[in-house]
Parts: sequence; C-alpha cells; structure tokens
Amino acid sequence: MSKIRMNTEYRNKLFNRIKDVFEKEETQEQQGFLQARENFENKQTTAFELARQVVERSYPTEDVATLRKFKKKYGDPCDVVAKDKCFYFAHQEDVDDEGDSKETKSHFDFGLYGNLNGNEYGGSEDSEHFAHAYYREELKAEGLNPDIYAQQSGKDNNPHKTKHVDANNKFLGKGGRYNDDEIGMTEKFGNQFELDVIGTSHCRSRAIACTKNEYEQFEQWRMAKANVVSKHQTWIDSISKQTEQLKIGLKAYRYLSEGIELATELGIELDEAELVRTNSTGLTIYNPSNLANLIKGMKNQNQTREDKINARLKYEIEQRAKEELDKLKATPLN
Repeated sequence: MSKIRMNTEYRNKLFNRIKDVFEKEETQEQQGFLQARENFENKQTTAFELARQVVERSYPTEDVATLRKFKKKYGDPCDVVAKDKCFYFAHQEDVDDEGDSKETKSHFDFGLYGNLNGNEYGGSEDSEHFAHAYYREELKAEGLNPDIYAQQSGKDNNPHKTKHVDANNKFLGKGGRYNDDEIGMTEKFGNQFELDVIGTSHCRSRAIACTKNEYEQFEQWRMAKANVVSKHQTWIDSISKQTEQLKIGLKAYRYLSEGIELATELGIELDEAELVRTNSTGLTIYNPSNLANLIKGMKNQNQTREDKINARLKYEIEQRAKEELDKLKATPLN
C-alpha cells in the first residue's frame, strides 16, 4: 500500500489535534495559571468584605437609608446615593522626606475589567487580558480565542488581534468608558461587588479614608489579579514555543505517516485512517448522517452569517459530544 503524501489539510489536522493536547496537559505552567486564578477569587472575596467595612465607615448604612427615604419623598434633588464597585481608598500614615504626613491613595476597581494599576479610566490591555483569561473556558466553548493577548504579546496592534479581542469583549458584555452599558457576564460579575456610596460625582473626587494596613491588603488583592495575567502569559508562551516547533516539523514531513509517528512519540494516539476520512475540523463528515446534516445546513440561504456560524458551532459541538459518547460506550468496563 502506497504511503499517503502530506498536504496542507493533513498538516492542519495534525497541528490542531496535537495543539489541543498541549492545551489540556497538566503542566506546571497550566497549574500555575489555574492556581493564580483561584487565589485571585479568594482575594477578591476577602478584599471586597474589607471594602464593605471601609466604605460603610464613611457612608453608614443608616445614613444611606435616610437619604433613600428623602429621595422617595422629595425626588431628584435628594438623589445622592448610588451603587458603585470602584473606590479611591486613601491613608495618611506615610510621611515625606521632611517628616510631614502625606496622603497615599489609589483607585481600586472590583469590576471584571477593573484596572490593574490604579488608573481610574482603565482601558489597558492588561484589564482585557485578565477578563479573557478569567473566563477562558467559556470563551473557548464559543469558539473564541481567549489567549489572543498572550499570543500577541510584544506585537503591534493588527487586524487579527483586534478581531479576536473585539469578539471576546462582545461575548463577555464589556461596556463603554464608564461601564454604564455593561451586559451579560461582565454585568453579572460586577453586580456581586457593588456598595452604596453617597455623592453624585465620580469616585476620584471622594477618596475614602482607610488605614495603611487596609490599603496594603487592597494592593495585595490587586497584585493577585495581575498575577492571573502573568501566569496566563507564561502558560501560553510555553504552548506557543511547542507549537512553533510543531509547525516547523510538520512542514518538513513528506508523508502523513511521519506526522502520525510524531504524535505517537509525544504520547498522542492518532489513527491515520480516521484523519483521512475527516474534514479539517476533525469531524467525520462522510458518515451518512453527518454528511446529510451538513448538506441540509447549506440549504438555508436566508440565514445571516452569524446564524450560520452559530449553527455550525452547535453542530460541531454536538458531533464531538457524540464521538466522545461512542468512545465511552466502546471502552470495556474493568
């Protein structure tokens, strides 16, 4: 039997299958990222409870209740209580070079896209990188690329990066500059961390007094958030290095059997016949039922492009689930 020559389609199949294994491997880098994310969640809970204590010292709950009562009675002139999830915390326990007391303050934002550096206006790539890494599994399940910032680290902005970043932000429901139009997962995340504040201006004008110890705890929480980005970058860097070598190797191979041998050496079992009869996404389209469903989906010419993409993604997820179920059924019980 003659050997099957390698071509672009087979290279893409092998690359995607092997890369998928790289991403699922329990490496030190992967575990470091997952641990950083879990640590952030714990710090977020603790820091928010501390923020509640600090904020309620400045804006007692009984005062908030009284002002809400006045608003109900007198209307907009007494509309001075609002929910917020970002705060300027400040302490005056430090001293300058002359021994005089000085104020130390910073902006702490408990929202999903909250800043990692104390900048009230946010908008940094690190903030978006964090949001994508935090909801990585949800974005991957939608066929999106939550690793785009890590993959494009150090590179200039480009259409490829912009396309994936915008798609991620749209799915997560990111709002505008002042986050007044957040929806979906971003809104749900932020709603958990809102407190009542008194005042109608932006938080920059109302620094809330705290102790130096409390301030340092808020800084530790913010560093834990930044560590999620750092550990995600380290993990994706390790995968990128592996996949770059994988691309070079696959490009040099003349026969499909060489790619199969590579996968075997990496501890990944792939079947040559199965690779040949699947399409580039790895689905067995020549199965009569699968092929029929695929052809039927082509008849819906009135669908929008987004509808077609969603239908295709749904189809692929269902087929993968079916294949996994078939594998489980075929596995003998011990």
